Amino acid sequence: MASWSCRRREDTDLTVTLDPITEALTPATLDSLIRSTLAEDIGAGDVTTDAVIPAEMTCRGKIVCKENGVIAGLSVAARVFAIVDERINFDAKTKDGEKVQEEQIVARISGPARGMLTAERVALNFLQHLSGVATITARYVKAVDGTKTKILDTRKTTPGLRGLEKYATRIGGAVNHRMGLYDAVLIKDTHLALVGGITPSLRAMRKAYPDGAINVEVSNIQELEQALADKAPRILLDNFAPGQVRDAMQIIRGRAEVEISGGVQVGNARAYALAGADYISVGALTHSATALDFSMKVTRY
Repeated sequence: MASWSCRRREDTDLTVTLDPITEALTPATLDSLIRSTLAEDIGAGDVTTDAVIPAEMTCRGKIVCKENGVIAGLSVAARVFAIVDERINFDAKTKDGEKVQEEQIVARISGPARGMLTAERVALNFLQHLSGVATITARYVKAVDGTKTKILDTRKTTPGLRGLEKYATRIGGAVNHRMGLYDAVLIKDTHLALVGGITPSLRAMRKAYPDGAINVEVSNIQELEQALADKAPRILLDNFAPGQVRDAMQIIRGRAEVEISGGVQVGNARAYALAGADYISVGALTHSATALDFSMKVTRY
């Protein structure tokens, strides 16, 4: 770990209250992630701040949202400041999941000036990225409002940030899909290609995990009919157009849960929902989220 000059909270001191993130991201794991990002940014020290700002100087600041959206990651940002210098006070003025507007103050901060300036970028990077994920997720959720369809996230996440990004999709109103390869079964086209199709894949899966819930990806009507014949409990229709989904639903007729993936955008999500999908999984929630813009303003006191 880099030896920057600000006071850091010891690993055993977790007195900052954190929102529950995910079961897969404990406070200790979160701290490790934050410390690695701080080390990446600070290195041997904040050369500009340490040269320009006197060690004893204090200041107050505010974090301002520069556009409309849904906020996520306030507790993560607060933890960044606390790890850099435990004397920094972070006073959130809103909470994760709330809609924020342009020029809205989302937090007020006060304390040692060096620590505040050094922590700023990493704290805002987390806040703007997670808020961007929550914002785009909320748009998809709104698009299917009033239907039975639930929006799911995917594994198309930023390496190292899956727990946080899946937290942000939940904040935006989505339902978490599998966290990784270890906690749910999804037989994909790559599996089918290597073992000879749906029937041997399902047979092998049921032998290995007789009580496991199984989701099978299909790319055409022939595969769909085979999955139904083999009594797959959940079927993922991959890259089906809305009209094709409607046709598929006439074949399925309630014999399996239906998930849609591929080609779904905010503008056509409702058409997929009205076609009868139980779930729509959207990789764009995490791999294409545009950061929500925030800035920090400070004054000396």
